[in-house]
Amino acid sequence: MTSNVFIERKPAIIAALAGGWVADAASLGLHWLYDSQRIHEVGGQSPEFLPPKADYFKGGFGYFAHEGKQSGDISHYGAATGVLTRSLLASEGQLDVRDYQRRFRAFFGAGGRWQGYIDNPTRVTLNNLDSIEQNAIIQAQSTTTGDLSEKQKRILVQKVLPYTRRLSGDQLAEPVRRAINLTYQESEIQEAGVYLAETIDQHLLPESGADDMQLPAVSKLPPLVACYSGSDKLIEVTEAAVRVTNHNDEAVGWAKCAARLLDQIFQGNPLSTALEAAKAEAPERESLNHAQSGSSLDAENAGDTFGRTCYLHEAMPVIFHILNHAGSYTDAVRANIHCGGDSCGRAWIIGPAMAAIYGVGGERGIPLSWLARVTNAPELLVDIERLVNSQ
Repeated sequence: MTSNVFIERKPAIIAALAGGWVADAASLGLHWLYDSQRIHEVGGQSPEFLPPKADYFKGGFGYFAHEGKQSGDISHYGAATGVLTRSLLASEGQLDVRDYQRRFRAFFGAGGRWQGYIDNPTRVTLNNLDSIEQNAIIQAQSTTTGDLSEKQKRILVQKVLPYTRRLSGDQLAEPVRRAINLTYQESEIQEAGVYLAETIDQHLLPESGADDMQLPAVSKLPPLVACYSGSDKLIEVTEAAVRVTNHNDEAVGWAKCAARLLDQIFQGNPLSTALEAAKAEAPERESLNHAQSGSSLDAENAGDTFGRTCYLHEAMPVIFHILNHAGSYTDAVRANIHCGGDSCGRAWIIGPAMAAIYGVGGERGIPLSWLARVTNAPELLVDIERLVNSQ
């Protein structure tokens, strides 16, 4: 058990995780349209769950990235959050960086399940994982003992890679020997193969991420915070998880800010307390203080002031403004969409925070009809409940 939250907080945390999926899907249709006036023309006062269409982007500046997606589908942010969720489920709620890396590579890489936009951190992370593996192979081959031909070395690499990509440590030796035995029965060749596999395993690095300080660093955090809420390990595991895809100190700093914010809300502390605790972790506090000023919700002005792009120093103040001024989950999600730009990325902090505060249903919680509009909602909700209830 990693989380220290009281059992009575679990329904709020389940609602919070659901709130991330809903807010992401609700924002997809107008994601990366930067012109708020055009967003109002297309979506009016209820811009949520529009089907992604290139026509929406005519007459306003933006980037249409979601060709082929339907209303209710999730973005690449949601897809990546799903990868971490499944890794946490497989690891009994604990972060296993190697498992997370493997699942990330298998899902987004060649032959994987994801069909859709690939952002810069994901693309670079996939390249880095390949490079890390190749460097580990070179290191292992250069120190392998025994009189092996170049052909044998190549075949041994081909034999062991399927196992180093899904097993670690003591798990490797037996299946590697069996695999090599299909081709080479000599014990010295089999032992050389085991050595090769174990050496590759030892040289795979946990910091595989891009030098990138954009929203993918924080968008995957809600399920991780759910598993470590109230734990003194939260900040440590947040950094470890973030460096898998965003190996950048500023990104880690903003991720710690976002994790602290969600953790405080998940534990049931007032929003004002959560915002102050989060600011203590932020790389830059002045913009967050500025974002909280004023007496009314004006996300479009916040976008004009701080920026609408994917960079965390722009996104986090907009997130703070919306959280500080929105009076309901619906108001927050709509304000985030009306702001424009990277609404899907911001949704993964705004949605969970507001859902943890206001729950599901009623005048201020997640509308039940919105839950039903998310593609594959039953499967997603089952995973959420399993993850939180197992803590």
